[in-house]
Amino acid sequence: MMLDKDGKKKHSRPTFSGQQIFALEKTFEQTKYLAGPERARLAYSLGMTESQVKVWFQNRRTKWRKRHAAEMATAKKKHDSETEKMKESSDNEDDDEYNKPLDPNSDDEKITRLLKKHKATNLALISPCSNSSDTL
Repeated sequence: MMLDKDGKKKHSRPTFSGQQIFALEKTFEQTKYLAGPERARLAYSLGMTESQVKVWFQNRRTKWRKRHAAEMATAKKKHDSETEKMKESSDNEDDDEYNKPLDPNSDDEKITRLLKKHKATNLALISPCSNSSDTL
């Protein structure tokens, strides 16, 4: 038995064997939660207490959730970045096309579409507070 500096009983952390960890991990892959009888069977077969199995699963679920959340955040950042790049390249292509001299043979629909897009963009840049009729 170990004592801390105040002479109180010190709790020691259990160390699990590689075989125990392997069995716990394999079980965790199949099911993230164990019911009472499953936990009792697993604890008995691994020579652990039910409490140790329960706490191990709680800790492992926490680790799994953190990893999953980090992976999701990374995937979202990657997706957002790719979406922004696609949007920018699409905008640049439209701008390039808008700035080209008009082809007399181009169809009216294409011209109308480009004009509408740029008209909408320019209107979005103007703030509603800067309306000249308000200043009169």
